[in-house]
Amino acid sequence: MPARKQWVFDPNSGGKRIPEPVQRRTEQRLRNYAAEHFAGRFTRLEIRFRGQFCYIDAYQEPEPLTDSWPPPNWPESREEYQERLRNMPTHLCRLRYFGNEEEWGFAFYTYSGERYELSVFPSGKFFGSPEDAFHLSAKAYL
Repeated sequence: MPARKQWVFDPNSGGKRIPEPVQRRTEQRLRNYAAEHFAGRFTRLEIRFRGQFCYIDAYQEPEPLTDSWPPPNWPESREEYQERLRNMPTHLCRLRYFGNEEEWGFAFYTYSGERYELSVFPSGKFFGSPEDAFHLSAKAYL
């Protein structure tokens, strides 16, 4: 007798489109949390929603350049280089909405693979609050 196929929940797929009111509340929650716990570690946040996802990026002021930078053959001026760095986002994480404002899926952005990878919260669960996901990724990158 062949094995029966069985449905298994996959926290790395699916989700529900995020309603406008949930988007507004989630964005405000994240901005409040970031301002309270990570003030001064970023210049601005970009929080955007697409389908079932919420993407969180941070921008930072670049480190001051030394007098010898950039080298003479560099294709842009010091000011252009600084401005480019200033406008380069640090991708923090991606949240996946499943219909509960307190239980989101979480994917950490990995720069080694240049993609979002499914992650777990410190509780060992695949679901948690937007603030917890922000905290984990901001601790790593900011």
